[in-house]
Amino acid sequence: MPEVDDKVRAALFERLVLPYADGAYNLARWLTRNEADADDVMQDALLRAYRFVDGFSGDNPRAWLLSIVRNTCFTWLRRNRPQEMVSLGDGDGGGEGLGTIVPLWASEPMAADTQLERQADRALLDRLIEAMPADGREVLVLRELEELSYKDIAEITGLPIGTVMSRLSRARQRLLADWQRAAARGRPA
Repeated sequence: MPEVDDKVRAALFERLVLPYADGAYNLARWLTRNEADADDVMQDALLRAYRFVDGFSGDNPRAWLLSIVRNTCFTWLRRNRPQEMVSLGDGDGGGEGLGTIVPLWASEPMAADTQLERQADRALLDRLIEAMPADGREVLVLRELEELSYKDIAEITGLPIGTVMSRLSRARQRLLADWQRAAARGRPA
């Protein structure tokens, strides 16, 4: 009988978890800011997901997996880099945010100098996001890069939807301010 359980668990894991592994790795990579650390976090997170996949009873396996990855990342960060666990705060920030982050690449061919400028902009954007506190970076990556709804982000983070919106607003404001400061300094690549 344990063989059947393992086969069922493996089939559930393959169907429910593996389709979302790339997005989960993306979140781990942005939160840890390091590919090797993201690999370690993903290994732990995927083992946890495998162990408990037969107990999944929700309707959103992507949010479930991203919750596991998020919690594993923050546990790893608290243990290995506690200085990175600075909070943006949870008060209602209000105000104007950056809005949706648009891709810095184009679908049409472009001149070499334009392509180099876009690559420099993308590298700067990556550095600015990486420099953010983990809780701001988390909601920004989940919303803008993983394109999750506020509801899904709230489910993943265990936060009220209003807190998700506040954190996202503050993260966008910080990103915009950092971008403007970099532009004023001539956008070092």
